Amino acid sequence: MTHLILVRHGESQWNAKGIWTGWTDISLSEKGKVEARSAGRALKGVKIDIAYSSPLIRAKQTLDEIKKILGRENLAVIENKALNERDYGIFTGKNKWEIKKEVGEDKFFQIRRGFDTSIPKGETLKDVYNRVVPYYKKEILKNLIAGKSVLISAHGNSLRALIKHLESISDEEISNLELATGEIYIYGMSRSGKVISKKVLKSS
Repeated sequence: MTHLILVRHGESQWNAKGIWTGWTDISLSEKGKVEARSAGRALKGVKIDIAYSSPLIRAKQTLDEIKKILGRENLAVIENKALNERDYGIFTGKNKWEIKKEVGEDKFFQIRRGFDTSIPKGETLKDVYNRVVPYYKKEILKNLIAGKSVLISAHGNSLRALIKHLESISDEEISNLELATGEIYIYGMSRSGKVISKKVLKSS
């Protein structure tokens, strides 16, 4: 059995302020660095052969902290924008709680968590799914089939999209899934690339 390890980046400076970040390249907050180091400690003893990351700095910084804690600074890392966060379009840089007041709780929930809820000049979760999952199938899955354990450092929505695929979650049910900053999903994978076990670790 190999492992597929999904890590949502630690808290960013904009996460701390409740601002929609999307593709804006914002660094981790001090709390986010602590969460990333906590993730590293949680992964001690877990086999990792190769890592993938979004090119956005908050994902890369999270992976860097994990590598330091594990003493794996030389771990091979592949970056690809297919793993980027959802593009929040016109909401990028705006305070999400102020938007909630403007549009109401139901609409706000659909904007944040719905599978095919559009944002002007931005992406739906379905759009994110349609770039993350093909990249996973083409570039990442082959490592798992070859017996390598893979870590992915990415974002709430890019990881939600991948989890939707891995767990065959319906379009409706995916709205109930949210990953906390620094949260870890560890999947045990068969050599055919099927999920055979799952463990979720929260950042402490």
